[in-house]
Amino acid sequence: MSAVIIDGKAVAADVKADVAQKVARLKERGIVPCLAVILVGSDPASVSYVTGKRKALAEAGMQDRSIELPADTTEKELLALIRTLNEDNTVHGILVQLPLPKGIDEEKVTEAIDPQKDVDGFHPYNVGMLASGGTCFLPCTPHGICELLKRAHVKTDGARAVVVGRSNIVGKPMALLLLRREYNATVTVCHTGTRDLASYTREADILVVASGRPGTVTADMVKPGAAVIDVGVNRIPDASRKSGFRLVGDVDFDGVKEVAGCITPVPGGVGPMTIAMLISNTLEAAERQNGIS
Repeated sequence: MSAVIIDGKAVAADVKADVAQKVARLKERGIVPCLAVILVGSDPASVSYVTGKRKALAEAGMQDRSIELPADTTEKELLALIRTLNEDNTVHGILVQLPLPKGIDEEKVTEAIDPQKDVDGFHPYNVGMLASGGTCFLPCTPHGICELLKRAHVKTDGARAVVVGRSNIVGKPMALLLLRREYNATVTVCHTGTRDLASYTREADILVVASGRPGTVTADMVKPGAAVIDVGVNRIPDASRKSGFRLVGDVDFDGVKEVAGCITPVPGGVGPMTIAMLISNTLEAAERQNGIS
């Protein structure tokens, strides 16, 4: 029996609809949640991501304070802009689209954002609060994954979770989030230095794969009935497509779906949740900054 396919598009639509309702209620109180998205340069992938974020803001009824800067913008100029936005009480969230052009220190830029406006959850303060179990903005992709698990009725309490990948954006925060008491999983993190990866993945009740390499996990590496979350987005050549390529994840979807209990597809799984949780965090930022619990 094939796995249940977790529809990330549908769940993201539900999250966005809920956010839009709450935004409408805030507007009745004279508060309009506002996100400033800063794009430096014209990297095609970044432009595409920013376009998606702006569309979601409009749909939610939020204010879009997007700022596009030329690729030759200096680090000093970018930091000055961030300081201005930090001090602007009408801006509730700030997001700098990565990667940044050479010559700009991404770590310095991330640290310059006010932690209370860091709706990406990447500031060291928010990372530290995530690790310690405190109140913070949760990184959007891991937060979205937990929402998918919840909506798919996957039990995390006491579950054995394996995260493949240790990036600062997905792998590490995913492990930290699943460790928190509200999810209460027992977590193992695997990476490029892990020997015999399959010996770990076969023990997972929940398997989150964010390796950045297609075909990392195959059917023989999955515990029957496991929840499999595929974070990967990889372009592979496909002459049958007009674009010349197709998108696949890090998991062998066709094989694994015959073993897993539930699985996310690529595209249409984790991807839509990232933007949905971003606007959810922006709403939360507006509420916090206006003393609304």
